[in-house]
Amino acid sequence: MPNSPNSHRTLTASPEGALEVPTLEVEVTLEGGARVAAPLGLTPLVLGSSPSCDMVLSDARVSRKHCEIALTERGVMLKDLGSKNGTQIGDVRVVEAQLATGQVATLGGSLLVVREAGAPSILPLSTSIRFGDVVGTSIPMRALFARLERAAPTSETILLLGESGTGKELLARGIHEASPRKSGPFVVFDCGALSPGLVEAELFGHAKGAFTGAHATRAGLLEQAEGGTLLLDEIGELPLDLQPKLLRALESRQFRRLGSGGYKSFDARVIAATHRDLARRVADGSFREDLYYRLAVVQVNVPPLRERREDIPLLVERFLAGQSPRRTLGELPPGALEMLRSHHWPGNVRELRNTVARLVLFPDLGEQAILRAPAREGEAPHSLTRLPLREARELVVEQFERTYLTEQLREHGGNVAQAAETMGVSRQLVYRLMERFGLPRGN
Repeated sequence: MPNSPNSHRTLTASPEGALEVPTLEVEVTLEGGARVAAPLGLTPLVLGSSPSCDMVLSDARVSRKHCEIALTERGVMLKDLGSKNGTQIGDVRVVEAQLATGQVATLGGSLLVVREAGAPSILPLSTSIRFGDVVGTSIPMRALFARLERAAPTSETILLLGESGTGKELLARGIHEASPRKSGPFVVFDCGALSPGLVEAELFGHAKGAFTGAHATRAGLLEQAEGGTLLLDEIGELPLDLQPKLLRALESRQFRRLGSGGYKSFDARVIAATHRDLARRVADGSFREDLYYRLAVVQVNVPPLRERREDIPLLVERFLAGQSPRRTLGELPPGALEMLRSHHWPGNVRELRNTVARLVLFPDLGEQAILRAPAREGEAPHSLTRLPLREARELVVEQFERTYLTEQLREHGGNVAQAAETMGVSRQLVYRLMERFGLPRGN
């Protein structure tokens, strides 16, 4: 029977490179009888009372982030996220457990059940474990690679959604390299890195005398990407007043430089990326719906590292191979790989890469290296020379940015707007850096 408590639904990949995905629905019945439901696909669902959860439950006994439910190769897995009142299946309080379709779990005063909601669907999987410079053997990554392999040779706009550090820029570069435009330029613009007043001139260019300091005509990034690809990184930070101008440019394939009366045509493929939930930003009015749909001709979700932990050994091996001299998994401190697998990785693959570099530099730090402990005084300058330039630079920059930002926030009493103005960047960038470094949000 489809909803029998003994019925387990799993992800099963075929040798031909396809995945049979059961069509499932998660339903939660609250104490008063109200019901909340959501489809369960390859992306796990977080349930809790916080508005940021995928399923928001109005239950006083449910924690802000109470539990996570995911469809995996082992079946539907229910994981408690450290909730105050716990997650139970029957009379057993669970940390993580397999949940059969039709089986009831209790969250606070609410009842959760997973039901079949239709026939299974077939999802193509890539036969490759890499796309561009991004690697992964997990099902979510092979499904992602398959979608990008189909989309890359076209001229369609692509929207990459995913947390910071998941490799969206590397995937965008991979799309460019797999497209007919690979011989053209690949240009990146961070929409949140500049103050709002400078974004328009950077994107569209400006004429001589358009504003104070515009001593010469300057081509914008749309022109600079001619014949190639323009990545609009962190598109969710694009100022609202500029969004209709970008939409018109994408629709007409024309733009106007700031201070100029005429329009110019451009021929560049646009890829957009963001860590924001654009659908929610559309709902709250901070992002235009028409621009969202124009960008999301092909929309892909890049999974965070915690949702593809089986890829961690492959990633670690790759990062070690890039060390100078080349390293292997066997050279890691005892138990390091197990610690890496169990970490939550809020900074995703970027955090993992820097952590591996620290483990190589300071093997005696053990778990402290995973928690981003700073190098001991006097060790860093000498030890950094054992790393390739790129990894060494990233470690130094990360440490500088953390110290610089912490000091700026301290000097301005935690006021983000004032700190951003002094730093000459947008508030959105400051918030992103605070999120990356785990700093508490101020004003």
